[in-house]
Amino acid sequence: MPQTIAVLDFGSQYTQVIARRIRECQVYSKIYHYTTSAEELKKDDVIGIILSGGPSSVFAKNAPIPDAKLFELGVPVLGICYGIQLMGRLLGGEVAKSTHREYGNGTLAIAKPGRLFAKLPRKLRVWNSHGDKLTAMPPGFTAIGTTDNSPFAVIEDRKRNFYGIQFHPEVFHTERGVEVIRNFLLNVCGAQQDWTTKDYIKHAVADIKARVGKSRVILGLSGGVDSSVAAALIHKAIGKQLTCVFVDNGLLRAGEREAVEKLYGDHFHIDLRVVDASKLFLRRMKGVDEPEQKRKIIGRTFVEVFEQSLKSIGHADYLAQGTLYPDVIESVAIGNNPAALIKSHHNVGGLPERMKLKLLEPLRELFKDEVRAVGAALGLPREVVWRQPFPGPGLGVRVLGEITKEKLEVLRQADSILVEEMKKTGWYWKVWQSFCVFLPVKSVGVIGDERNYSWVIAVRVVESIDAMTADWTRLPYDLIQHISNRITNEVQAVSRVVYDVSSKPPATIEWE
Repeated sequence: MPQTIAVLDFGSQYTQVIARRIRECQVYSKIYHYTTSAEELKKDDVIGIILSGGPSSVFAKNAPIPDAKLFELGVPVLGICYGIQLMGRLLGGEVAKSTHREYGNGTLAIAKPGRLFAKLPRKLRVWNSHGDKLTAMPPGFTAIGTTDNSPFAVIEDRKRNFYGIQFHPEVFHTERGVEVIRNFLLNVCGAQQDWTTKDYIKHAVADIKARVGKSRVILGLSGGVDSSVAAALIHKAIGKQLTCVFVDNGLLRAGEREAVEKLYGDHFHIDLRVVDASKLFLRRMKGVDEPEQKRKIIGRTFVEVFEQSLKSIGHADYLAQGTLYPDVIESVAIGNNPAALIKSHHNVGGLPERMKLKLLEPLRELFKDEVRAVGAALGLPREVVWRQPFPGPGLGVRVLGEITKEKLEVLRQADSILVEEMKKTGWYWKVWQSFCVFLPVKSVGVIGDERNYSWVIAVRVVESIDAMTADWTRLPYDLIQHISNRITNEVQAVSRVVYDVSSKPPATIEWE
């Protein structure tokens, strides 16, 4: 194994972003729960530790506190936001509640670059998100950076290689934040840049082989990037022990089933079983209009269909899924990890015990762009690797309100026009996602000389790097107009098209 940087997770939604930034620097990182003992970290031969941020206050009754012995391991430690406050409390400093919360952009002034800010400007735009701050440094520390609200925004103990920073270097809002992390890895920890996509594949394949052994694995193949890369990775590891099941849930885009059958069954020669369960899914969702309930129904039904699939496939021990980290972090409920629940994902969580299947999620710690890199390295075609994300519940979360066959058909027609125009102009490959949403409202329109009272379609096009944040895409007005004209002219049940100009946050990428 390569050298390991341990990231202790205190519930921040940016914890995995920290790990991802470390991997961008070609250094291996592993996330540990904050309760992980110093002894376990020592056994894993970590060469550096990063304490993540988190939503808690160090003054809270049940504030997450790590094993204080980690500071006795003799390895460098970097505390970020909540992490610097922990260092202050545990090493003899003082922390106090700020008179006002420091959130958003701020200016960091560096008095002494040291190892952490080597070759960086003396002033940087940084991203803050904290209500407490360090008011007195622990013994042995000196302050090397300040913000308007914090005289101890960056502290260091060069003798013990302990560093604390009050801002978040891992987010894109922080200017040259990745370089701060890289300086910690290379200048402070002395890490070797020995972690690449090929390394990840090699270790993932070895891990899958070790876990699965001679067992059989079934995987739900949607044809999207996530399940496709998961299938390719697992197939590389265990070959014919993998059986892929494609479930037609009636919530697919136009031509999706045929494309999957042709690519994976005919071209890649993967053991592919197609199950038409569209009537079952639609029947289960009749009269349901609440988004979370729809997701749960789709998830439960999906699992049930897999149960039935086992009867024709034979015994299997593992159910594989293309779960990614954004799915996981948005589904984490308050508990041992104090991150807040945003929405549930149908492919995250436990399986019914009656299935007696173990869960195999080889992409669980990756972001979408990393998954694309893995897919390309595995030899998947460009059309699959760079296909835009498609939600697990399919069009079920793009038809707002109750789902019917009529509404799904209207959405499919509109969405196929959007995709066709985005690909024709090259914009499809430039953006993160582009899709249509069926709105459960009608609007007056005019076709010829006649009044038309029909449905409304929303067009959503966003730019993103990792789906944690996103901004709406400024498509050329002429293209938006052309897409709108085609949809209203060619889809008879649509009278109006609107363009979504909401960013994430505060909105999510999907509408439900």
